[in-house]
Amino acid sequence: MPDLAEFESTAGQRKKLVGKVADLIEASGIDPEDIGSISRVNLWQGMSKDDDGNPQVTDLVGVQLSPKWADGPAWPVVEQGPPSVVRPTKVAKAKSPEGFKTCVVLPDIQIGYFRSMSGELVPTHDEAALSIAVQLIRLVVPDLVVLVGDNLDLPELSKYRLSPRFRDTTQATIDRTTTFAAELRAAAGPDASIKWLAGNHEERLPNYITDNATAAFGLRKGNSPEDWPILTVPFLCRLDEHNIDFLPGYPANKVWINERLKVVHGHKVSQGSTAHTYLASERVSIIYGHIHRREWAEQTRDTHEGKRTILAMSPGCLCRTDGRVPSTKGGVDHDGIPMEVTENWQQGVLVVTYEEGDGRFIPEQVPIHDGWAMWRGREITA
Repeated sequence: MPDLAEFESTAGQRKKLVGKVADLIEASGIDPEDIGSISRVNLWQGMSKDDDGNPQVTDLVGVQLSPKWADGPAWPVVEQGPPSVVRPTKVAKAKSPEGFKTCVVLPDIQIGYFRSMSGELVPTHDEAALSIAVQLIRLVVPDLVVLVGDNLDLPELSKYRLSPRFRDTTQATIDRTTTFAAELRAAAGPDASIKWLAGNHEERLPNYITDNATAAFGLRKGNSPEDWPILTVPFLCRLDEHNIDFLPGYPANKVWINERLKVVHGHKVSQGSTAHTYLASERVSIIYGHIHRREWAEQTRDTHEGKRTILAMSPGCLCRTDGRVPSTKGGVDHDGIPMEVTENWQQGVLVVTYEEGDGRFIPEQVPIHDGWAMWRGREITA
């Protein structure tokens, strides 16, 4: 049986050692919260002389430790959304005049969530508005679908102050966006071209990686140099699997419907008419998003080819308009729940009938009100 005095002596030495390690860590300015593991501790004695020349014995401690982030990021790495297959439903295609094609433009969707007091996911996008948009595409069977961007909200990756209720929602956002991509392809049919412009919210993901995990920026699957980097919206949401073209580079990228009409996400905001702000600088007609309001303005100019009328218009948005989407006017209560507020936003979708090349086009605003819309005499209900 071990001697009690010997046991107490050993325990005292261990306690002394732990104290010296703690003192060393504190003196080095290391936050204990940043320590992942301590792999080795060395304790020895050294000799030195004091000011009077007398020998002094000094206890020395060496510690070998690893930080928490040595084996990778502490935050949960997001994964691809679930593989999704949505069977197309056969609907008689709306007839367009001979020589004309159709395009459906979907504005800011802002797919995202916050958590209720019980932890349940509550969407910031409007599922009813998305239902209307998908049904409309199924009716039109367009040649082209353009998403103007900000289709994910991604508040966790924002530079702005975040309510805790928006935390741990990024994976759910990616999953819903992935299934929406499948729904979109099924509604549009296999032959439609679908183009997704990156908005400022899609840019939150690469910006966050750049600022917080630079080593992960641009990483791809092994031996797949042509694939999207794994921490990007098109890879995580499986856009290639549904033949959806993702156009990065906000705010520079654009989609041309024909030579007279282009679509951008947009970066201009005016408290009056953003449409007139665009008309002041554009030489062709433009469709834009970003502002979440329905707008339409036109201007006729004298050109070398004669008079030409150009327009600037916004279809509105497909997100909630009751303050649940984080915005400059929004607020939260003492539990961090987004409060209801009347935003000057309007929901809607745009249908464009157009000729290719330097051809004519006719836009049709399709307003959405509380899960209800009407297009060419057809009532659409969520």
